[in-house]
Amino acid sequence: MLRRYSIQLILIACGGLLTYVAYEELLSLYTLSVLMFMGVNIILSSSLNLVNGNMGEFSCGHAGFMCVGAYVSSVLGVWLFTKDKVFGVPLLDPEWAIYAFPFIILVGGVAAAFAGLLVAIPSYKTRGDYLAIITIAANYIVISAIENLGVIGGSRGFMGMKQVISAMEDVVYLPWMPIWVFVFTIFCVWAIRRYVSSTFGKGVNAICQDEVAAEIMSVNTNKIKTVTFMVSSGLAGIGGGLFAYIIGYVNPGSFNILKSTEVMVMVYLGGMASLSGSVLSAILFTLLLEALRPLQIIKWIVVPLLLIIVMQFRPEGIMGNRELSDIFPWLKRFYRFK
Repeated sequence: MLRRYSIQLILIACGGLLTYVAYEELLSLYTLSVLMFMGVNIILSSSLNLVNGNMGEFSCGHAGFMCVGAYVSSVLGVWLFTKDKVFGVPLLDPEWAIYAFPFIILVGGVAAAFAGLLVAIPSYKTRGDYLAIITIAANYIVISAIENLGVIGGSRGFMGMKQVISAMEDVVYLPWMPIWVFVFTIFCVWAIRRYVSSTFGKGVNAICQDEVAAEIMSVNTNKIKTVTFMVSSGLAGIGGGLFAYIIGYVNPGSFNILKSTEVMVMVYLGGMASLSGSVLSAILFTLLLEALRPLQIIKWIVVPLLLIIVMQFRPEGIMGNRELSDIFPWLKRFYRFK
């Protein structure tokens, strides 16, 4: 029985440890921020891998869906729980922020999923480079639209999310953002794993292998592509919402094509269709960016160079299409109990 719930117990222990060290300020704010960005990158990398890896498509505008989730969650939280020059007095008692916050993040994810639907429908008959062009265009459309919405700051950006966090801390003083990032990171990884291993998810891998053969075998490819793209976009929106509340400020320039490129680097560095690879590459890539931060703009020479080296000497990425349980079979008994 203990072995059956070992993963859950380990996660609870890790969450408790994170909460304790953050509450006691045993970690610096910088270190804590790096850990939170690591969680956001895990969400972004694993969600894009669902499309580019498991489904075999080529999406290049993931930051656009992240942007939708970031702005929707930010505006909704500020509108409901803070006094703002744009929205005036809060719509609800700020004490309710502690209970409503997960729903605010999820609403941002739903909005991003809807944006993903708008992109998925016209891309039914496109693959490869053509889908990449559509998603890049969608990324620019989202950024341009927000830059021209003066009511939410336009190109100047939008702020006020720190007040929502402060409202939660006024009710119960805990390091809420590390807690929520940890919870949503675990939730997104669990959701992707359950989705890919489900009966419906088997159709995703079938499309990757041969879309025509999948259609012959009565797989509704359009439906699977639409749902998968919406799931991937929705999870990116959740990551975007968390990103906005970690920083306390959101600007459309933070979600340009460079951000989408970062996510793609993490996907291909970890390995296509490997959830374990996406998690590992997100952790390594976050640490690499922080290590290269003193180089400033030169780091954007080093990072693409790293990708070129990986493509030359290990094009399948760190994990290939394997999971950790494929390399270490003994891990299976901890989360597969019959």
